[in-house]
Amino acid sequence: METPLARERILARIRQQQGRDDAEKAAEVHEADDWLQRHPRGPLPDIGTDRLAKFREMALRMQSTLDEVPSWHEAPAAIARYLSAHALGPSAVAYETLKRLPWQDAGITVEHRPPRDEDLVSLTDCFCAVAETGSLVFATSPGTWATAHLLPETHVVLLDVQRIVGCQEDAFDLMRAELGEIPRGFNTVSGPSRTGDIEQTIVLGAHGPYRVHVVIVHGSV
Repeated sequence: METPLARERILARIRQQQGRDDAEKAAEVHEADDWLQRHPRGPLPDIGTDRLAKFREMALRMQSTLDEVPSWHEAPAAIARYLSAHALGPSAVAYETLKRLPWQDAGITVEHRPPRDEDLVSLTDCFCAVAETGSLVFATSPGTWATAHLLPETHVVLLDVQRIVGCQEDAFDLMRAELGEIPRGFNTVSGPSRTGDIEQTIVLGAHGPYRVHVVIVHGSV
């Protein structure tokens, strides 16, 4: 059963047990929306006017690596160069949203499916990025699987430069505006996976990819 449908059924049973009807639910939703409208955000940091520069700075601080291309069409060739430079084979799994790109022309064999244990490289886009923290925000869907940024050792992300927002609060607002609500399956990734559990020594790749490479795309073609 789909998560939103299951959630609604559970909440409907709770309302029924409480003796509340659908009219009361609508009134409560209206009250919650009104409260959100009347209460502005708390203090936010000043990140300046150049969100791209701030994102670059913070993403590098989070140990992501960066590249930039003029257009989406040129992204596969840039990724092919990255894979070659790191002695990674020219094959990967990718989001279905990236089917339109000329992977074969760049010499990359791409399968558009969720990754398996043996897959070493994943290619994805992202919902947006946050300049304040250098983070990437992912919203899961049937064609954008959470495992793609959790399972493979190397995660390559294509980022539309127009999708860089200032703060995490802006990312939430964008989700509400474009998706209707904040999805249950969203993740914020800040560089490679890391842990300091053992003797406070930072180890990369403990719970996910130990390489996160971001290709910033400037054009629409």
